[in-house]
Amino acid sequence: MVDWATIFEKISDAVRKEGKPLPSVSTIAQRKSDPFRVLVSTIISLRTKDAVTLSSSEALFKLADTPPSMLKLSKEEIEKAIYPAGFYRNKAQNILAISQILMDKYEGKVPPDQQKLLELPGVGIKTANLTLNLGFGIEAICVDIHVHRISNRIGWIATKTPEESEKALQLVMPKEFWIPLNEILVSFGQTICTPVSPFCSRCPIYNDCQRVGVTKSR
Repeated sequence: MVDWATIFEKISDAVRKEGKPLPSVSTIAQRKSDPFRVLVSTIISLRTKDAVTLSSSEALFKLADTPPSMLKLSKEEIEKAIYPAGFYRNKAQNILAISQILMDKYEGKVPPDQQKLLELPGVGIKTANLTLNLGFGIEAICVDIHVHRISNRIGWIATKTPEESEKALQLVMPKEFWIPLNEILVSFGQTICTPVSPFCSRCPIYNDCQRVGVTKSR
């Protein structure tokens, strides 16, 4: 049986020793826990480095941080604010479209509902669940490439896609760990449990890890 509390404590301590800051979206959420800001910054974060996500989000939020104020901006103004985030033109278009939908259907508020969030343009399961987590404090497992890779590498689950991983983790992990899971494993995956040649010599849960798919480590 997995001792989740001990494992999370060990990983958290190891990440802190690495001096790794919180992921950019978590940082934004802590500064002002607002679902719209979390939703927009998570959209910006897709395929974008944390440092760029943070600077791009802050630049945009200086101009607008609510659906009505966002709709006063042009697509070009949003593009300029969030550049050089990956796919910034598509993201700018989606941010405007989402703002309009929120005004038209939800009185300008982000709905605390996974299915309604998934219906918004550019919103996938990671964005929806992270918005629920950090914007509303609702228990949901946010699975990105780090969570998917590490959960399978350790041997907690055996899945092929992040979508499958979300469902599998819900079955084996207590709800109290659902919200911190993404934040902890993203930082862990960027510093120690890296995609290629992980630092197994520095891993605090080496003896509890099956190292599935690991052919080379440091």
